[in-house]
Amino acid sequence: MADQKRLELTETDSAGNVLATYIASPTDSKGICRVDIIEPTTKRPWQTLLDVFLPAGYPHSVTDDYLEYQIYDSLQAFASSIASLLSSRAVLSSIGVGSATASPTAALLLSILQDSVGRIATILFADRFGTALEPECKMYRLLADVLNDIAFILDVLSPVFPKGVRVVVLSLSSVLRALCGVAAGSAKASLSAHFAKWGNLGELNAKDSSQETVISLMGMMVGSLVVSWVTSPMATWTTLIFLLAVHLETNRRAVRAVRMRTVNRQRAGLIYWALVRGHVPSPQEVAERERILEWDGVLRDEKGGEIGHCVVGTSIRKTSRLVNAGNRSMQVDARWLADMAAIRERRYSLRLQWGHSDRIYASVVIGDEAKVEDILISWWQALAVAGQYAVREGKKATEESTIALLDRTAEETRQLMERYWEELVGKGWDLESNALETGMSSRVRVGGM
Repeated sequence: MADQKRLELTETDSAGNVLATYIASPTDSKGICRVDIIEPTTKRPWQTLLDVFLPAGYPHSVTDDYLEYQIYDSLQAFASSIASLLSSRAVLSSIGVGSATASPTAALLLSILQDSVGRIATILFADRFGTALEPECKMYRLLADVLNDIAFILDVLSPVFPKGVRVVVLSLSSVLRALCGVAAGSAKASLSAHFAKWGNLGELNAKDSSQETVISLMGMMVGSLVVSWVTSPMATWTTLIFLLAVHLETNRRAVRAVRMRTVNRQRAGLIYWALVRGHVPSPQEVAERERILEWDGVLRDEKGGEIGHCVVGTSIRKTSRLVNAGNRSMQVDARWLADMAAIRERRYSLRLQWGHSDRIYASVVIGDEAKVEDILISWWQALAVAGQYAVREGKKATEESTIALLDRTAEETRQLMERYWEELVGKGWDLESNALETGMSSRVRVGGM
């Protein structure tokens, strides 16, 4: 044992940072060895404080866009906290705080009304837009704060209205704030799932909650001074508008910093036009061109111009060229039957309808065996058809030319997917998650002979 070589052990944390190094010297004649412990330089106090609020393993445990997003998100939360105090003061004034004629019962009933309409609005909003919140999380994250800021403005305006109108204004404010809660909460969950790289979603959300707590406390402390100093209507409105401007701008910068890897409709379009040029874009390149607020289902050309509209997952009843022949029957043409039968092979069917201003209106019927790549191909085909020169120039599309166009673009887009699938995955794109369906959609099973 006396000729045993020296042993060195390095202990690291989950992020690979060295916690300690243990150096074991060779054993002596009595079989005893000495182990020296070498610890790295002690962290500075501010570094230790940051570790409390950052996910374990940072920065390796999160995506590269996490820090920039969190910085802007913290700034917007700080501005929102101060604005909420100005809003709350106005609401208290509206319900009669400080007035001898104010009734506690009336204030309680108003609170019940606000809470009730807010809950009802939450249910309706979740039913109508629930499926779109994850694919369009960046848009709804920003939209949530727009709604919240409008609610602040209504609260501050409420004291100038008569009592009857005041109740309506405060109820509307409560509705907007409730919608903000649903949209922001759902969007935040999707963004957190995007940031978490090590399956640390729960811990990341917990640390995010800690950050929000500290920012809210700081906002309340600064806000306490602001509401003490800002008392006149002019000063209140000036301060509020400034805070809301900061709030919206930092929110815009926050969502702009996020580089999503899932392929929603807008990102699918940007990817398609890049692939047509022979270039495989990265999530960062697409994020730089991506619009934060985008109309649902719009088709755009390479330069961003609107060239049509497409609905994914539509029902058979809503496809074009259906003529009602009775309550339980429809009259269709032979081409429609051929398109529906083609779902067996393509796993989707693209239906076209020519609209005004040289635009097309497309609808995609999805087969029950369709995969995410099939739905993505259908969107690419809609873009390919809408981007054709004949359509843009307003030339009359005949039945034969439309059929030929559909057949050609279906083959082209499928070949495009086969050619670039692996490169897209290599660039970091998530092609397994379905982010193209933003509403309640249906599936079609093709039977018969």
